[in-house]
Amino acid sequence: MQQVRIHGPGDVRVDDIEPLEAGPRDAVIRVAACGICGSDLGYVKLGGVAGPSPDPVALGHELSGVVARVGSDVADLEPGTRVVLNPMGAGNSIGNGAAQGGFTRELVVPNAADGGVLFPIPDSLSFDAAALAEPLGVGMQAVNRADVKKGKKVAIFGAGPIGLMSLATLRFRGVDDVVVIDLSDKRLDVARTMGARATVNPRRDDTWARLIELHGTGPWLGMEMPGSDAYIEASGAAPVLVEIMEKAKADARISIVALHREPILTSFMLVMSKQLTIAGSICYPDDYTEMIDMLTKVDLTPIITHRFALEQFDDAFAIANDPNAGAKVMIEVIPNADR
Repeated sequence: MQQVRIHGPGDVRVDDIEPLEAGPRDAVIRVAACGICGSDLGYVKLGGVAGPSPDPVALGHELSGVVARVGSDVADLEPGTRVVLNPMGAGNSIGNGAAQGGFTRELVVPNAADGGVLFPIPDSLSFDAAALAEPLGVGMQAVNRADVKKGKKVAIFGAGPIGLMSLATLRFRGVDDVVVIDLSDKRLDVARTMGARATVNPRRDDTWARLIELHGTGPWLGMEMPGSDAYIEASGAAPVLVEIMEKAKADARISIVALHREPILTSFMLVMSKQLTIAGSICYPDDYTEMIDMLTKVDLTPIITHRFALEQFDDAFAIANDPNAGAKVMIEVIPNADR
């Protein structure tokens, strides 16, 4: 059986491995589609989830598929059911340090009997679209943490998949005035397709002047700050986070969903004097089916700019590593499923 695994920093391979045995509380699914996540890129760079590991590390956690068989203790799933995976459900960490990941043909899902791991999807939802549930959940949680209401003005830094999923959530909830900032014109094109009011490329534009032009101003100590009510930091660039705190108006909210692996010098005088609300965001809303419901109502597949077969993982990974190449890269383990 093929499984994508990390063998060291920068060393990722499609390995042939022996299938894992499923226990009475487990389920086995045939993987249909699995997206490459930004965290996958980071794991490969580090050589593991938090650094080099003595054993190969399996990759892939954004996936959909079909239940192939279930253990004797699994009561609420039947073979043939189309599902998406919560990779962190029931104490699992599939594709995030566990023995198996989603870039494979058959995946053993531990603890499926506990519930909260595999969720049925309707026949009307394609496997490609369903595999977006996990990254949509990350973007949705970032919006939840920003506590954005209709009529508010939002700036999203980073038009990678998570920033775009935050945009999609905001637009789905009726927040119309969303500006997306990124260095990649390709990703900004996708952002406009997905409903951004405007996009800004800092290579050409003065970001903060453009935000003032688009969102108006919010005075602070006699200075004119951009009138953006909330910021979602999905870029992972330390200078961006520092600038947001410097430029944000009083009472602005900042949701941090990007991975900032290194410490960042922060002015808590600004946080205090502006009464900023800074919220970290990780994982998903409490109700995992919230994303499935949204995916049945909104077509988010424009975020998928590239599709590859499992055997083409090296090519797919190279595209995913190039922010100028596109947005979400999808591995179609079952080629052309539902399409």
